[in-house]
Amino acid sequence: MKAIQIIRDEHRTLAAVLHGLAYLTRDIRERGATPDFELFAAMIYYIDAFPERFHHPKEDRYLFALLRQRCPAAAPTLDALHAEHVEGARHMRDLEQALIRYRAVGAAEYAPFAAAVEAFTTFQYAHMRREERDVMPLAEAHLTVGDWEQIDEAFLGHTDPLLGEVPGTQWQRLFSRIVALAPAPIGVGPERAVDARATRP
Repeated sequence: MKAIQIIRDEHRTLAAVLHGLAYLTRDIRERGATPDFELFAAMIYYIDAFPERFHHPKEDRYLFALLRQRCPAAAPTLDALHAEHVEGARHMRDLEQALIRYRAVGAAEYAPFAAAVEAFTTFQYAHMRREERDVMPLAEAHLTVGDWEQIDEAFLGHTDPLLGEVPGTQWQRLFSRIVALAPAPIGVGPERAVDARATRP
């Protein structure tokens, strides 16, 4: 059941990025911190490129599909989580567009960006909790050794077909870059400047 631990670890990493995104967004409003658009872009790219394009599709294709066969009673839960994967992609597009507008227009677009961050992070936290609370115990109870071999192979094989890299290394580098850019307590980057005009048009 290596995939279960991989999924939980990936949830923890995603949660760390989501926490950092929300924290830095609040810091602009509460302290007047200068927006770091490079860091925001790196965080949002990570959220889009890994969970939305690799993590969720593999859950749908392997974990959810096999659990649906072994435990038909899980179908309503799996249907709801699959629908959330689709909805999460829509939230992702909204967040990306909000960042583009904020970066182009400035402080007048801070509030829509902050709202998009809050909507996305709230949605993702709830989604991950539901997966771990409702799906993981069913998977552990109903899937066979052969099922887990397929699922483990899929999750151990995370890779970007365009880059052809060793599984996981591109995501580790991107996460390390986020940590290097982000100031404490999120990462180890330099303290950001404070600009009292940051959230005011």
